[in-house]
Amino acid sequence: MINQLLHFDQEVFFFVNKALGNAFFDWLMPILRNKYTWIPLYIFIIAFSVGKYKLKGFYLILFLSATVGLADFTSAKLLKPTFERVRPCNDETIKDQVNARVGCGAGKSFPSTHATDHFAIAMFLIGIFRRIWKHIIAIGILWAGLISFAQVYVGVHYPIDVTVGALYGSLIGFLLAKIYKRYFQLEPNVEQID
Repeated sequence: MINQLLHFDQEVFFFVNKALGNAFFDWLMPILRNKYTWIPLYIFIIAFSVGKYKLKGFYLILFLSATVGLADFTSAKLLKPTFERVRPCNDETIKDQVNARVGCGAGKSFPSTHATDHFAIAMFLIGIFRRIWKHIIAIGILWAGLISFAQVYVGVHYPIDVTVGALYGSLIGFLLAKIYKRYFQLEPNVEQID
């Protein structure tokens, strides 16, 4: 059963990494997965939260930082060393077939820390703002999903890596949002964000 799952995982990986290959994705996907691409978004989230919600917004940013810190640390420092799955671009049995569109790096593959971190961010923000901004669910999942897809496309992760990372990060984001809301509920009658 495990071997069948890993074989399927590899087939889906090659479909994304090779069969879906095109010049536009070759340009876009490395940008989407680059941590520096999203710095303006993070600055906006900080400015918006603190500017609109003052002290509650400051605590929101602290909780969001704790969410990312917990997701990142446990994924990179606890789970990856435990499972020690080799990245597809470093796997001696297939690396010659992989379209490595970015540097592979020496890190392990399972779970994807990119997927874990970005789904943790998305799910935290969804948990906080879903009642006052109806589009955040679709936008948050699409944003984190595209970053996760990019990890497979560029050749550094298998689909199972990003799927488990997405689920794990979502759990962390959901739980930290619940804790935040227990102590720092935003105003219930705040106008909806368009």
